[in-house]
Amino acid sequence: MSRIAQRFTQLREQGRTALIPFVTAGDPRPETTVPLMHAMVAAGVDLIELGVPFSDPMADGPVIQRATERALAHGVSLTDVLGMVSRFREQDSETPVVLMGYLNPIEVMGYESFSRQAQAAGVDGALIVDLPPEEGHDLVATMKAHTLDLVYLLAPTSTDARIRRIGEVASGFVYYVSVKGVTGAGNLDTDAVAEKVGTIKSLIKLPVGVGFGIRDAETAALVAQVADAVIVGSAIVSRIESLAETPELIPGSITDFLAGLRGAIDVVDD
Repeated sequence: MSRIAQRFTQLREQGRTALIPFVTAGDPRPETTVPLMHAMVAAGVDLIELGVPFSDPMADGPVIQRATERALAHGVSLTDVLGMVSRFREQDSETPVVLMGYLNPIEVMGYESFSRQAQAAGVDGALIVDLPPEEGHDLVATMKAHTLDLVYLLAPTSTDARIRRIGEVASGFVYYVSVKGVTGAGNLDTDAVAEKVGTIKSLIKLPVGVGFGIRDAETAALVAQVADAVIVGSAIVSRIESLAETPELIPGSITDFLAGLRGAIDVVDD
């Protein structure tokens, strides 16, 4: 059983909803990332999504695009990101880490090399936003050979047939994009989210995480009523951006924000 599957099994037994933050590796500076990862775990997160900087982040809105630009300005590469995970693992062998990004850097590194190095670094899986299941056979097979989960996105427009297809190849969990558009876009319609998550759960057996549009404790609590995981990205990254010139303040700020989300989610779970 993968570290991700173990974590969701533990949470299900405890009757708890996962809290999953997203941050871009190397933003605002490379040396900020690993301490921030540890701080987020201390604040009560259950799994970390770590963004791999890429020059054409077409699924991301302006907040995360700017985060990627800040990281790339420091030359942060996929190899550097794997190094960050390896350093994180020196003190934390339990918290699952999923890389989130685009296929091109993995293509450049090579499927076998990426999967081998990711496993060695302590990565648990990857969400590759521009890799449809119809075109991912080789990478899926290689990642599975190295015990890495491949997480897939589902959208409000995903048909039942598409959901079933994703369920055949995904592992770890699936990520439901709760609004139409890029990251940070739109307002959350919690009734629509509840209906769609119910449909997804009726068609596949994996845990369902919900992200996009979760900005505060109130929306996190609403999503926690129906999802297995609450995923928060742009709301965190925007706070990092506001402190880019004072990076020493970032861990404390993000810890306070996440602690508020954790508390709101736990009230729902109780």
